[in-house]
Amino acid sequence: MPISALVRPSPVPLAADLLAAYLTGSFYFSSAHGTLLADGVHTKVRPHGGTWASAAATALRSAAAAGLSEPVVVGALGFRPEADASLLIPAVVRHAGAPAASRAGVVDAGAAWRVTPRPDPAAYADAVRRALEAIDGGELRKVVLARCLELTAESPVWVPALLARLVHANPAALAFAVDVTGPGDPAPRTLVGASPELLVSRRGTTVVANPLAGSTPRSGDDTVDRKRIARLRDSAKDLGEHAHTSAQVAEALGRFCTDLKVPERPEVIGTPTMWHLSTRIEGRLREPSDPACSALGLAEALHPTPAVCGVPTHAARHAIAALEPEDRGYYAGAVGWTAANGDGEWAVTIRSAEVCDRTIRLFAGAGIVTGSDPHAEVDETAAKFRTLLRALGLEDQL
Repeated sequence: MPISALVRPSPVPLAADLLAAYLTGSFYFSSAHGTLLADGVHTKVRPHGGTWASAAATALRSAAAAGLSEPVVVGALGFRPEADASLLIPAVVRHAGAPAASRAGVVDAGAAWRVTPRPDPAAYADAVRRALEAIDGGELRKVVLARCLELTAESPVWVPALLARLVHANPAALAFAVDVTGPGDPAPRTLVGASPELLVSRRGTTVVANPLAGSTPRSGDDTVDRKRIARLRDSAKDLGEHAHTSAQVAEALGRFCTDLKVPERPEVIGTPTMWHLSTRIEGRLREPSDPACSALGLAEALHPTPAVCGVPTHAARHAIAALEPEDRGYYAGAVGWTAANGDGEWAVTIRSAEVCDRTIRLFAGAGIVTGSDPHAEVDETAAKFRTLLRALGLEDQL
């Protein structure tokens, strides 16, 4: 009998197995295409004056030469161009299929939470008015303004439970958890979330981006939601906002791709809490071996899209710095993975939070364009907070 007949093949892990195996400090990423769980650190990626994509390509080659089988780069990029990133090549990577919907337990961090809005809703509405003045003055065409909720629990927040609730609530989302601990943090800091927005994916020579812009809250009542979807499809304000975003994403991908397919009109997609205008853009790479054409390189070229920043980008970034009192950190950045062959998947880090010990910082933003109403933008950001608040069991308490 051959030896191979005596050796039992290793069981293929299920998505639920990888989710259950996640512990704070690991890297987790799941989407409709599959689940990835990574542990340990083989190499930390540093740019050394170049792009993250070129640094990652060098690190991946070195890891392969050192004997690491099928190395990948995983991690997150912050919103600001000068912000640090958390990118590394893990020591161990496991893959599974896409997650499925199921029930998850409540995140238990004590009975009481202290909630601090930064800024409060009135101050946020005032910032929207100031942004509209800049738009009326011709300085901007669009700017995305975010606000923050800082939640403090009685005891440390158990990140694996929070991640599990996010995945089970919406398995089609791009769910993630990544260690973003900084030198001044008193405890591990984790970026965790369930994003509806694909920044970019690459498989072979095929590239897909799926920008979202233009939103309305989901009510849970079918009749009401049908009316909201119809209004969103015909809203000049929302269609204009979406056009800014999809045009810039298409322009950026067009520098790397041929046969770029851009639908004439967006469709409406839903999450458990929101409806969004969505455009799926697909192209074929000209030079797939170029590090700039890796999934990470394309993510760098696209980030930040007008869906999280504005138009024009430089002026919108300046307005965000002037009008938002809180540093976004990794909110509205990018999170994902890239393999040595350049394939990978990166999400926009929205519907996300940074968790450190007993404190959670949630962010939500709204696109401000001509015709925006400050009070409506307060309501939109409140609806976007619901993804994380629902996972924490706080949706009905705030």
